[in-house]
Amino acid sequence: MLTHVDAKNRPAMVNVGDKPVTRRMAHAVAVVVLPAPVAALLRDGDIATKKGPVFNTAIIAGVMAAKKTGDLIPLCHALAIDDCQIEIDSRQLPDGSGEVTIHCRVETRGRTGVEMEALTGATVAALTLYDMGKAVSHGIVIRDVRLLEKTGGKRDYRAP
Repeated sequence: MLTHVDAKNRPAMVNVGDKPVTRRMAHAVAVVVLPAPVAALLRDGDIATKKGPVFNTAIIAGVMAAKKTGDLIPLCHALAIDDCQIEIDSRQLPDGSGEVTIHCRVETRGRTGVEMEALTGATVAALTLYDMGKAVSHGIVIRDVRLLEKTGGKRDYRAP
């Protein structure tokens, strides 16, 4: 089912009240491509800008976003998140540019999954990297935001 509508053909929140409470986990990823001038600043790991340490700020922003997903996405259930972990890996590419991979893993015990929370956390962490690097270059690209895995609920999923 792609959408759920009520009797008057309006969008409606899906009722999860009869679903069992189970342990649910989701793992999402976002990739940020950095032009050479921005990548050069990250050669020795996290850097500090006027706004603060780039990777640490992105991690905090991602966790905050995952916790607020129900406020950001219409008809998305507000969930009590048990855990949210964000990992950031960066690497230099041969042409001098860089690639940052952001992994967001979210866990809860509930009646609905945390895929949206993991995707939101990874995306907002990527947007934070953009925001903090745009003073050096606007050529930063966010790509490949996707769900890698989810467990719990009707069926598990693992990206091929």
